[in-house]
Amino acid sequence: MGTFSKLGIIAGAGDLPLLLAQHCQEAGLGVHVSRIKGVSDPSLALFPGIECGLARVGERIKALKADQVDALVFAGLVNRPDLKSLKPDMRGALALTRIVPEMSKGDDALLRAVIAEFEREGFKIVGTDDVLAALLATEGLIAGHMPTPAQTQDCYKAFEVAGEIGQMDIGQGVVVVDGLVLAVEAQEGTDRMLARVHELSSHLRGTRSHRRGVLAKRAKPNQERRVDLPTIGVKTVEGAAKAGLAGMVVEAGGALIIDKTHVIAAAEEAGLFILGMAVDVKT
Repeated sequence: MGTFSKLGIIAGAGDLPLLLAQHCQEAGLGVHVSRIKGVSDPSLALFPGIECGLARVGERIKALKADQVDALVFAGLVNRPDLKSLKPDMRGALALTRIVPEMSKGDDALLRAVIAEFEREGFKIVGTDDVLAALLATEGLIAGHMPTPAQTQDCYKAFEVAGEIGQMDIGQGVVVVDGLVLAVEAQEGTDRMLARVHELSSHLRGTRSHRRGVLAKRAKPNQERRVDLPTIGVKTVEGAAKAGLAGMVVEAGGALIIDKTHVIAAAEEAGLFILGMAVDVKT
């Protein structure tokens, strides 16, 4: 897990921050949950830590140091803010002078700039997978049936395209049906991308009675892997099932499966497969 005495969780939206906090508590590890006002799950208030606005960087850092946090993990979704709505403190204003110029360079540049602000303050940044290695997708069949030859080809195609859009820092997800790229993920996120696929004509996509195609999710080839690894959860499975897909393929060792037991159960109940694929797979 690395060498640190107390972990700080910069908590965005979703289930991941809660899983991390619960894991630390159950393992007897010191934890401080640094919540983001209007973003983090309210249930995180049950754990030690504070809540403050996104740009209150000084207030956040002061609380982390006062609680003797020496390592940070960034977990959960934080959408790009409306800069006009931010109310930074002095340290936050300084951080914004360095972060804002990076925003137009893509998500990875933005994340690196945010990380750098906390590294300047002496914090060690760790990845979610450093704390919860069990969440990483394994190689091979994870849930459901083995894909057919046609579905396997869709897996290869979708996985390859996901790598290409990731190289351009566009997104991490792609939907391919019968060799045709139906959707790529950008700023809207996976759930909304799957909703767009569901709205397409059934001659392009699969249906509940005749499932076709796959969702692929993989890390961007050059991304900062300590933050923003691709994730799937029960909601992803539900979205893929509603979109008529036959399955999902995720990067083995480079994607997180949140609440794996329930994800596998949901996939198998819906008749979907989940496959873990290595990045060096021959397509």
